[in-house]
Amino acid sequence: MNQAPTVKLNNGTLMPQLGFGVWQVPDDEAERVVEAALEAGYRSVDTAAAYGNEEGTGRAIARSGVPRAELFVTTKLWNVKTRSWDRDGVLRAFDGSLDRLGLDRLDLYLIHWPRPMRDDFLTIWRTFEEIAASGRARAVGVSNFRPVDLERLAEVSALVPAVNQIELHPLFPQTELRALHARLGITTEAWSPLGQGKELLSLPAVTAVAAKHGRSAAQVVLRWHLHHGTVVIPKSVTPERIRENLDVFGFELDAADLAALDALGSGPEGRRLGPDPAEFDI
Repeated sequence: MNQAPTVKLNNGTLMPQLGFGVWQVPDDEAERVVEAALEAGYRSVDTAAAYGNEEGTGRAIARSGVPRAELFVTTKLWNVKTRSWDRDGVLRAFDGSLDRLGLDRLDLYLIHWPRPMRDDFLTIWRTFEEIAASGRARAVGVSNFRPVDLERLAEVSALVPAVNQIELHPLFPQTELRALHARLGITTEAWSPLGQGKELLSLPAVTAVAAKHGRSAAQVVLRWHLHHGTVVIPKSVTPERIRENLDVFGFELDAADLAALDALGSGPEGRRLGPDPAEFDI
């Protein structure tokens, strides 16, 4: 069984560097898919209230037989469904996620989006500080936060987010933001680490590296992330791909491989594929 290495978060918590994401997995499929991932050897699972599959994810965790102490479970506050968030609202959302997951503690709780046009993430973060202090979440962090958002947090709070989960892949390497994370002691976690669809994985630069190592395109992109110290959470609903995405610890990319993949972000294909955090709001 493959075993992902861990990274140490800024509060000392250990987090697997490679986990399993369940974005766009329907709740009635999540139990089967997450159970397959845990059986394959994943020990970190990333979900969110917005995904609507916390219950299925929780059932899989309960059925897996994996000791809770060996698992790292992340979920996120869906802070875009109401126009006003206060302490009680955040705590209700947190408790709701715990109930749906069937857990009494999270390993990581994230603010899903900064939503700067609503100007409420500072209020939310104050309650996250309380959740962290209570021990009901081993670590708290953010998702999709820009440098300006992280700077605003630093102005009002001594608690540095443990993680910022952002869109990150060779087409959108987020070099500046990753450098800021390194300075602040924030762990970078990539969502959509393989891009979206087959575009990234079919690029000649990627397929050439894959052929060189006798690996799949997805495996070399995941290896690129691991080399850069990023936490990754690939998603698949196919058992074979679930296992394949975890089987990335038996080879290394050399300097030429890394240079070829690094160059994609500045090439004609390089761009953001998901929503812009400066504008995303519903």
